[in-house]
Amino acid sequence: MVPWKTLATVATADGALELRQRGEREFLMTIAGRVLMTSNDRRSEQALATLACGAITAPRPRILIGGLGMAYTVRAALDALPAAGQVVVAELTPAVEDWCRGPLAPLTGAALGDPRVRVVIDDVSRAIAGAPRGHYHAILLDLYEGPHAATQRADDPFYGRAALARSHAALAAGGVLAVWSEEPDEAFARRLSAGGFDVATHRLGKPRSHAVYLGRRR
Repeated sequence: MVPWKTLATVATADGALELRQRGEREFLMTIAGRVLMTSNDRRSEQALATLACGAITAPRPRILIGGLGMAYTVRAALDALPAAGQVVVAELTPAVEDWCRGPLAPLTGAALGDPRVRVVIDDVSRAIAGAPRGHYHAILLDLYEGPHAATQRADDPFYGRAALARSHAALAAGGVLAVWSEEPDEAFARRLSAGGFDVATHRLGKPRSHAVYLGRRR
């Protein structure tokens, strides 16, 4: 077995974020020693973008993606959007953008080099709060764990009631809030519905229990 090689480490508020490589095209990101994502397990991130973009009807769609990861979500969104689409990615850690433009770029055909993409180094909750009313046709939240009943607070900045109200305001009529979750959370689905969204839950099945929530703004 070829061992993992650490390419880069950066300190974050949640612990050390590391990029590791094994062989030519196998990569791993860890946070505080926990696996964050791997280059071989990307189906749910791609499904998030494909489902969200497939629900957009605007001819010149503007979408916001929260969380860059290895840029698989960005790549899938670009593949699903028209040439006139625009993608803003809010990423908290500058090094992640550097990695996606550097050693990870071949995995996604250099997705960040597409002229439709703009990366902002910011917390996506701030990006949503600062957006003009009705600006986006889709907001995709591709964040670690996603809504999670065991740790979620009522004032959660991404999945709480006030946060959902801010996303609702930032979306155009009929716009879509798409949320990746490590596991299904029925309480979140109910909260999303109560927040003015028509909700569809897509369970992505084995070997993982990941889910994608699509909330269409009423």
